[in-house]
Amino acid sequence: MKVVIVGGVAGGASCAARLRRLDEKAEIIMVEKGPYVSYANCGLPYYVGGVIEKESSLLVASEQMFRSVFGIDVRTHCEAISICTQSKTIDLRDVSSGEITTESYDKLVLSPGAASIHPPLPGIDLPGIFQVRTVPDVRAIREWLDEGTSFLAGMSNYSGIQMVKPPRRAVVVGGGFIGLEMAENLIHLGFEVTVLQKLPQILGPLDPEIAVTVEGFLVRHGVQLELGDGAAEFEQLENGSINVKTISGKTHIAQVVILAIGVRPETDLAKTADLEIGDCGGIRVDDQMRTSDPDILAVGDAIEVKDFVTGAWSLIALAGPANRQGRIAADVISGRDAHFRGTQGTAIIGLFGGAAAWTGVSEKMLIAAGDTDYEKVYLYPNSHAGYYPGATMIGLKVIFRKSDGKVLGAQAQGEDGPAVDKRISALAMAIQMGATVYDLEEAELCYAPQFGSAKDPVNFAGMVAANILQGEMPVSHWDATDDAFLLDVREPVELAVEDVPGAVNIPLGQLRSRLAELPLDKEIHLVCRSAQRAYYASCLLMQSGFNVRNLSGGTLSRNIHILDKTK
Repeated sequence: MKVVIVGGVAGGASCAARLRRLDEKAEIIMVEKGPYVSYANCGLPYYVGGVIEKESSLLVASEQMFRSVFGIDVRTHCEAISICTQSKTIDLRDVSSGEITTESYDKLVLSPGAASIHPPLPGIDLPGIFQVRTVPDVRAIREWLDEGTSFLAGMSNYSGIQMVKPPRRAVVVGGGFIGLEMAENLIHLGFEVTVLQKLPQILGPLDPEIAVTVEGFLVRHGVQLELGDGAAEFEQLENGSINVKTISGKTHIAQVVILAIGVRPETDLAKTADLEIGDCGGIRVDDQMRTSDPDILAVGDAIEVKDFVTGAWSLIALAGPANRQGRIAADVISGRDAHFRGTQGTAIIGLFGGAAAWTGVSEKMLIAAGDTDYEKVYLYPNSHAGYYPGATMIGLKVIFRKSDGKVLGAQAQGEDGPAVDKRISALAMAIQMGATVYDLEEAELCYAPQFGSAKDPVNFAGMVAANILQGEMPVSHWDATDDAFLLDVREPVELAVEDVPGAVNIPLGQLRSRLAELPLDKEIHLVCRSAQRAYYASCLLMQSGFNVRNLSGGTLSRNIHILDKTK
């Protein structure tokens, strides 16, 4: 059997290696347009920032390794340009010489990835404007930062004690993964960084009230955010700097510009074979990674995948799913009954020591789909036991079905990146296994005071959600309190720092003796800082005949609600 694999990196390279392990006799050809067959594209921003010191560290597996260890015919600088499904052949062009050759195949695997979006804006190809997609891309950025303009070259010549240095400025266009990671690394290099984001929030998969807290965190670390405003034009100045003009008419001067607008599936090759392209713009595949031609499979960023939670088609450009897809494609080619479950978009981004992470569906996805069978909880637990030094708060949002308690999605952010990672990873597995909030209650997770709490945030989320579903704690949210009777059960000293306008204050410790002050004919919405004391109050009041609801997340969730509304 002869298998041609187009593209390396995550999907193609994993497919090639797995296929060789399953079939020693198969003839495997892997072609890659670029110079490297397998590299860590997720690490590219950190090479720019110097966190990863050596370019060689980015190279996961070399062409020579694939040849010697796996016996695979690897051809770098080789571009696949067309497919003939009738003859089962593919035309390949040598990038250096332009020579075109034709290879036959029994099975063909497409892993062309996704190309960075490069809109036809005036001046977008000027020197000093870069994309971050390949190793040569970041090599070029590092060279430019050292001496790309007379200004930057002069900066590197400073010596001795400098009381004042002229600022170096960078503009990043795009507020997704690459854009924010590049912003962080440029800050570390001493640049003043402005991020232009055409959408009203950064990190599109997050719900806006979670994104707004991450935005505040970035601003605290020196990133200037321009939300709802994209780049419109680029103009080169006499000293080599770039004037970035925005849609709103603002201007930003920069010595380097990073384009991180997003990616688009590479489907040109698939179209030469008349393969089905889905509504999202990616190659349509089944759960065995087969395209509309059963002898052609496709994996990675170029394909559409089924959302694990909703079953809807989506584009998910993540290395983890691409690796799994490559492995499944190899299994299918070898005759195994392997199937891809779909993806839930589990992801995390580290920023200045903190992190934001998510898995499953967001609330805005459910709203867009017209799905009302869900509830949400906001929690603000400590990253580990509060009595152990260094505990910080995690902001956690968990979404679940009202009808059966199934966990649908979760989002978290906090200054302790590993703690955020741990909770979203646990919740991602819960979603993968079809778990309910009742399962979260019973989940047995690692505990030592420096790592967590005896009641882990994952358990805590399950307990709160189960209380809601079982009627023990009716819940409400801050966007539904306009005409509500608000009862704040915090201590008066807390209100001196932060109050809720219009709320009646009765501290929790006085509540039993002051029940006569509360209305029996109105629904009472209970407030405290994080909703824990409000829960205690709700138990007391419900058993005393009052109609109550606990405002999820307390004043902590109120704050992000206000911030989101004032953006």
